[in-house]
Amino acid sequence: MEWRQKHTLFGVVLYVGSTVFVIYMMSGQPESRIWNALFWITQLFVAVNSVAKSFLQESPYRFRYYFTIVRPATFLLAKMVYSVLLMFLMSLVSLGLFYLMLGWPLVQGGLFLVITLTGSLSLSAVFTFLSAIAARAQQNSALMAILGFPLVTPALMILSKLALSALEPVYMPGWWSLALVLVGLDVLVIVLGVILFPFLWQE
Repeated sequence: MEWRQKHTLFGVVLYVGSTVFVIYMMSGQPESRIWNALFWITQLFVAVNSVAKSFLQESPYRFRYYFTIVRPATFLLAKMVYSVLLMFLMSLVSLGLFYLMLGWPLVQGGLFLVITLTGSLSLSAVFTFLSAIAARAQQNSALMAILGFPLVTPALMILSKLALSALEPVYMPGWWSLALVLVGLDVLVIVLGVILFPFLWQE
């Protein structure tokens, strides 16, 4: 469906490019901590513009069709897997554009890539679940914004702190504790989605 509606996918790529270009025009090549903060803020807006629409673009008739051919938990997990892959692809595009326009302050590029993948999982899981709730609540996208802020803010703060270890060659105490908290949040969101979505599905 995404490949059939190429304008949506390329629209997100254009949005990422425009955002990074505007940041470059406003700040040039910022120092490493500002670079890190700008990267994760960009990832948040990319998630809102791409992943968060995964359920909102489905019509009620298509939901009825899916209801007859697949289990609700399977459907939700499939959406999450696709959203993670899409978000990680957009994150790689963002990272490439940041490298070209805003410099490359990373000391450990491989570690930052792993953190970016984890961030893609976190943002995708949260926004896919919230998109499912909003879609079943008469397509109320405002509900997604209201519920998403308290869930996404802690994840972004943790990701930002974890990424600092890839920017600065110093030991950061408590790094693994933060990583475990983030993984726990991801698992909690996925489990809640699998448990609650069947009830939304039947409405």
